[in-house]
Amino acid sequence: MPLPGFIRRSTFPCLGALFVALGMLPARADGPATPLKVKAVIVTLFEIGEDTGDRPGEYQYWVEREHLTNRVAVPGAWRPVRYRDDGVVGICTGGGIARSAASITALALDPRFDCSKAYWITAGIAGIDPADGTLGCAAWAEYIVDADLAHEIDAREMPADWPTGYIPLSQQKPYALPRKDRGVGQVTFPLNKPLVDWAYRLTRNTPLMENDVMRTNRMRYTNHPVAMRSPFVMKGDNLAGGTFWHGKLMNQWANDWVKYWTDGAGNYVTTAMEDSGTLQALTFLAEGGKADTNRVLVLRTASNFDQQPPGKTAAESLAEENGGKFSAYIPSLEAAYRVGSRVLHELLDHWSEYESKPPAGTP
Repeated sequence: MPLPGFIRRSTFPCLGALFVALGMLPARADGPATPLKVKAVIVTLFEIGEDTGDRPGEYQYWVEREHLTNRVAVPGAWRPVRYRDDGVVGICTGGGIARSAASITALALDPRFDCSKAYWITAGIAGIDPADGTLGCAAWAEYIVDADLAHEIDAREMPADWPTGYIPLSQQKPYALPRKDRGVGQVTFPLNKPLVDWAYRLTRNTPLMENDVMRTNRMRYTNHPVAMRSPFVMKGDNLAGGTFWHGKLMNQWANDWVKYWTDGAGNYVTTAMEDSGTLQALTFLAEGGKADTNRVLVLRTASNFDQQPPGKTAAESLAEENGGKFSAYIPSLEAAYRVGSRVLHELLDHWSEYESKPPAGTP
């Protein structure tokens, strides 16, 4: 049945989504007819099954609730990209630094999408330091620090006076000063602090989800008062690496590593895999005018603690978390959408102001 001429996806995105669902309007398979001026890219990292209708990963709530009905394959990206005609794009990069970097690069270089003025909002789950936050928390990062670029000696063979066998690049012992940068790779990615502050102020009172399983789990962390609180929105930095590590000794390394690479300015709060890959890709893309690193936000929400509670070993605690058995899995996905979508909608509602200059004042 032909549709009335006044119905357009760009003008009526929700109505368009309804017609797609009813089979009256096909989702676009070839992408926008002319280069889409992208206003915002929602960056998620994994999805369990389909984009909609089954057990959700990080992508699904965004696809369903933001009506990202247009779907197009982008060469070099892990999963088809979804978008709306008003300039909102969603991408699921795939887990790990390599997939993230490749997928982000593929999107920004695709001629069907103009991402030169896009805001990039990463919204993903993470482990959290119980000294700083609790299950279901949402943390806006000011620094992304790469956890993988290093030298390493097995801890059983390291000198007795070393705190770790993990050694910064171009150094001969842990945390040696002055720091050296010989161009081997970028470890620290500082984000636009006024933009991060703006996003935090906008979202800090967002109600976050919690449940009885979370409450029971967090009350075991009796040596960390913050961990026993209800979830909240905060600022806190992300350590990005390909290894899912766990334990209080690794937590100490994470805190020390972030402080070292940020000259003491950063505070390790969340651990995840992909963000240094995303930031490295965007840094390179910015050099060619394909992206703007002043428009990048990283939001990580806590699905699990990064270490064991009192009375448990690290191995026992890790076994509880294996297989995606995170006690705050659904609440952390919900937090990523609730908090991240407030920023998305604020940007869209005031695009005439934020197109030319990133927000920095009071929302």
